[in-house]
Amino acid sequence: MLYPLLWLLAASFKPENQIFSSGIWPSFEWSIDSYFRGWNGLRVSFSVFFVNSFIIAFLSVMGNLITCSMAAYAFARLRFRGRNFWFAMMLMTLMLPYHVVLIPQYVLFRELGWIDTFLPLVVPKFLAVDAFFIFLMVQFFRGIPRELDEAAMMDGCSPWRIYWKIMLPLSIPALVTTAIFTFIWTWDDFFAPLIYLNRMQNYTVMLGLRTFVDSTAQSDYGGLFAMSVLSIVPIFLFFLIFQRLLIEGIATTGMKR
Repeated sequence: MLYPLLWLLAASFKPENQIFSSGIWPSFEWSIDSYFRGWNGLRVSFSVFFVNSFIIAFLSVMGNLITCSMAAYAFARLRFRGRNFWFAMMLMTLMLPYHVVLIPQYVLFRELGWIDTFLPLVVPKFLAVDAFFIFLMVQFFRGIPRELDEAAMMDGCSPWRIYWKIMLPLSIPALVTTAIFTFIWTWDDFFAPLIYLNRMQNYTVMLGLRTFVDSTAQSDYGGLFAMSVLSIVPIFLFFLIFQRLLIEGIATTGMKR
């Protein structure tokens, strides 16, 4: 399981002509030229791609945390007509392949003038479109005793205040789980940015990595592997920092009915 990562790390320190010919560990003096070449070798500095990915990932995380938690609170705690029906419809969207709605979404975003901007990648996150995270938090909210809601209502709290003051502070593990998965999936996403982003100045890290390989010209595999190593670092650090809360959130939500 670790061999591909070790090979990638070792290849990022090899000269271009020995990446695919020598063993996993270089038998010569290690070099970091691939990192400098990869960072500054394109028309746009690779730092621009990192900034773009961080902006999209941060806004996606905030959007999912806000709207998915609100939708989950409504399904888990509020009573309204057709709640079970709409909850079932929401779960059915999990079985709908993304490619089915790709063309209608593209046409809609084109009519709105959002193509080649971050808006198609960010705005849907603020509309609670990720049913997986809604279901995850619904399961967690259902495990919180309803006596807390009733006590708060007797003290005059509105549903909004109950959500803000009681439900969210008690749901930190589920919120962290949502944040981690959203960050990882957004950071690693290649298909959606490929569809909606055209100018290199707007590329994400994944699109930037693709530019190192060109079937019609010379490919820079050294720069590709070096930037691939750097692209893994944010995900690794994000997971390492919140690992305990992630495991707690998954385990707890899986136990609720």
